[in-house]
Amino acid sequence: QALGFERTVVVARGVDTQLFDPARRSPGLRQQWGLAGDELALLYVGRLAAEKNLELLLQVHAAMRQVDAGWRLVLVGDGPLRDNLLQRCPDAVFAGQRRGTDLATHFASADLFAFPSQTETFGNVTAEAMASGLPVLAFDHAAAGQLIDSGDNGWLAPLGNTKAFVALAQCLAQDRVARQRAGAAARRSALDLGWDGVIRQIESVFLSMLVAHRALRPASALLARWGPT
Repeated sequence: QALGFERTVVVARGVDTQLFDPARRSPGLRQQWGLAGDELALLYVGRLAAEKNLELLLQVHAAMRQVDAGWRLVLVGDGPLRDNLLQRCPDAVFAGQRRGTDLATHFASADLFAFPSQTETFGNVTAEAMASGLPVLAFDHAAAGQLIDSGDNGWLAPLGNTKAFVALAQCLAQDRVARQRAGAAARRSALDLGWDGVIRQIESVFLSMLVAHRALRPASALLARWGPT
């Protein structure tokens, strides 16, 4: 718009809300993670690499365990930091790369999604976590900054404020009601991002262009093309 373009429309990014669904929560998978009783899963999904700020993820996990020792870190993905992370957090679950319904089941089976990255262009995993009914803790940046209303369907820390990020994690570690409420709200928010809605938006843009174009054309040109009505 600043360059002079008119009638600009932002088309939303979509998420497969049928694939990523809270109904895929699996007690069997949680048992594989070693969770029993009231133990809980802190999930991260993404590349295990330095640009993902995983040092903060380890700090968050440790801080949450100070509040409730039942939290276990589950990492989905792979990358050059895997061995280092395994040495530093041997009790974590390293699930490797997952795709399709398997990935969706991992999302739905966790209790909180923590995404400490500050380098995302968007971060599709945020929308996938929300569609899976997971409360999300992230920085006010990229997809999280666009999709999360902090305190309602997730929580946002100011970009770069690691102390605030850790403090939020500690509060969430002991507040099951808040986590469950935010997870349900996240799912409702994500339903608006389903691909059906995105496609309808694109179709409505095309239709409005066609209607406007026809309205501007002389009647004689319309008659020449379509004949009298």
